[in-house]
Amino acid sequence: MTLDVMPPLMFGGLVVFLLIGFPVAFSLAAVGLFFGFISIELGFFTTAYLGNLPLRVFGILSNDLLLSIPFFTLMGAILERCGLAEDLLEGTGQLFGKVPGGLAYAVILVGAVLGAITGTVAASVIAMGMISLPIMIRYGYDMRIATGVIAASGTITQLIPPSLVLIVLGDQLGRSVGDMYAGAIGPSILQIILFILFIAGVSIFAPHKVPALPPEALGVRGWPLYWRVAKGMVPSIVLIFLVLGTIFMGLATPTEAGAMGTVGAILLAMINGRYSWKLLREAMGNTMRITAMVIFILIGATVFSLVFQGVDGGIWLEHLMSHLPGGQVGFLVFVNIFVFFLAFFLDFFEIAFIIVPLLAPVAAKLDIDLVWFGVLLCINLQTSFMHPPFGFALFYLRGIAPKSVLSRDIYWGAVPWLVLQILLVAVVILWPESVTYWIDKGTGVDPASVRIEVPMPDMGEPPPITFD
Repeated sequence: MTLDVMPPLMFGGLVVFLLIGFPVAFSLAAVGLFFGFISIELGFFTTAYLGNLPLRVFGILSNDLLLSIPFFTLMGAILERCGLAEDLLEGTGQLFGKVPGGLAYAVILVGAVLGAITGTVAASVIAMGMISLPIMIRYGYDMRIATGVIAASGTITQLIPPSLVLIVLGDQLGRSVGDMYAGAIGPSILQIILFILFIAGVSIFAPHKVPALPPEALGVRGWPLYWRVAKGMVPSIVLIFLVLGTIFMGLATPTEAGAMGTVGAILLAMINGRYSWKLLREAMGNTMRITAMVIFILIGATVFSLVFQGVDGGIWLEHLMSHLPGGQVGFLVFVNIFVFFLAFFLDFFEIAFIIVPLLAPVAAKLDIDLVWFGVLLCINLQTSFMHPPFGFALFYLRGIAPKSVLSRDIYWGAVPWLVLQILLVAVVILWPESVTYWIDKGTGVDPASVRIEVPMPDMGEPPPITFD
């Protein structure tokens, strides 16, 4: 067996394990160790090379950046139960309900706001589905439009800061989370605009599918309408600034901002009268499970990638990818098609930890901005939540939708929004400034070219040296 066949064999072995249904984290570690022992026997590298593995695992467990993942997850789990989504949707829905498609507009806008404060797709989809789907059904919305807009708006969370995907991609690409967040601002705005334009088109050409609410449905109970909107919006804006503003202003790291966001989420739960030890315990349990899954996948991916690099897998992949036709654009098109199909079978954590570290060196060699590359992949990874029939957003919606909502309506309803997400990928490939414009360019001066000249004081002539 020669060295050049080892990388494709490793990929093939991993695919076999995944098809069997073995857990991803343990599949990665098992394939890595198996081919590592074979490589040692065949003399491709020595046992000392695998001695790097404990150091890599310790590096993962001591990475302060990854500590932001449990903080943001806990924040989202608390906000899911604190009643903020109800306030937002009720007020915004009545604000826009008088126009055709008004409820759909409200779901899109609230999905963006929830995405900016929760960072989790499950929280957004479940909250909006439970509140808005019965209302849409009651007032005659087309079932596919209703389910599609709820699922798609929940996936905005994947792209809009403080997305967990951007944190992971920033870590894997070696770029700051602040730059990843800044780069995602433009595409997030474009995505919201695309979604709104789609609903506007439906309301113009098929208004019966997205009817306006009748006057009796717009009656306001209790507080005045604008106060109800402000009641949901103001706490959200404060929390968004607390989390994102401190990062963009350089006042806090993502980990510190996540900790502050968690405290803010607890305070909001208290204000809404929803806080309890049971709520906190359930949120912490959910956070523990997600964090453990992420860490185990990352450790398994580290074992796999160490062995893969040891058998010159990076060189093999670089040679394969750098010879694609079309240069940068050809590479980006191929990678996004590849990731799109991988997303049918793997979730975003698995793709980020397995595929991205292998593609990043090739992208860097092709002079592709890695922040642009990471945001592109983040947009693409949104589709993993919308793929019929495996998309998790569709599973979440199926779980909370009434039995009268057919599964085929949920799946077919996702298709137009999936096309819009793919369209956004194409727009960002052809218009990289939509990402790079928002990134701080610095002074534009190469630090290596800076020369500092210190003038020497005039000390006069030195005294003569005499010898006695």
